Amino acid sequence: MTSTEFAPGLVINGFTPPLNLHDFKLIAFDMDSTLINIECVDEIADAVGRKSQVAAITEATMRGEIADFKESLRQRVALLKGVTVADMERVFNERLQLNPGAAELVATCKEAGLRVLLVSGGFTFFADRVQDLLNIDYTRSNVLEIEAGVLTGKMVDQPWGDICDGAEKRRMLLQTCADLGISHKQAIAMGDGANDLPMMAEAGLSVAYHAKPKVREQAMVAINSGGLDRLLTLF
Repeated sequence: MTSTEFAPGLVINGFTPPLNLHDFKLIAFDMDSTLINIECVDEIADAVGRKSQVAAITEATMRGEIADFKESLRQRVALLKGVTVADMERVFNERLQLNPGAAELVATCKEAGLRVLLVSGGFTFFADRVQDLLNIDYTRSNVLEIEAGVLTGKMVDQPWGDICDGAEKRRMLLQTCADLGISHKQAIAMGDGANDLPMMAEAGLSVAYHAKPKVREQAMVAINSGGLDRLLTLF
C-alpha cells in the first residue's frame, strides 16, 4: 500500500481524497485513547496503587504483543479488586476528557446522517457516560462486577458474550451494519490499538488515531497529530 502524507501528521494509504461523507452511513469508535484521553483501566488501578502494573499489560496488549485480549483484560480487572465506585467517579470527573475534535467529528457525522457506534474493550461505567456526552447511538463494552460499592476483580457476562475484544468489536460493527441495512463498506472505523484491527479491516474507511505502529501501518488513514476532526479534511 502506497503511503502519502496528505498534510503534516496525516497519512493516507492507497486512495486519493476527497471522499464524500454522505457515502458513509456509520462511524464506529474505540473509546480509550481514541474518543477519550485515558485508558480507564489504568486510571482505575491507580486508586489501589497498581497503575504501573496494569498499564504495562495494557501497553503490551495495544501494541499487539499480547494476543489474547480477553485473558489480558481478566488479569487487569483482577488487579482492580478493592477499587470503589467513588474512585471510579473521581476518574471520570477529574481525569477523563474527550480527545480534541471528538465532539466536532461526531456532530458533523450525525449532521451528515451517519449513525455512531462506540465499541470498547473498556467498561460500561465510562462508555455509557461518553455515550450521553456525545449523543452516540449504540455502544458495546464490558461490565465490572460491583458488590457493596466495591469492585470484585471480575466482570459480568452479558447476553452477547463475556468480553468485548477485537472479535466482538468486528461482530458488533457487522451486526450494526446489517441492522441498518447497509454494507460494511459504508462504515468508518477508528481506533488506536491492536484489538481495533478486526473491525477496521471490515470498514470501508479505517482510521488510526495517535495509534500503535502496527495499527498505523494497516489503516487507510493515520492521524498522527492533531484532533479527531482532522479526518474531516479528507471529505
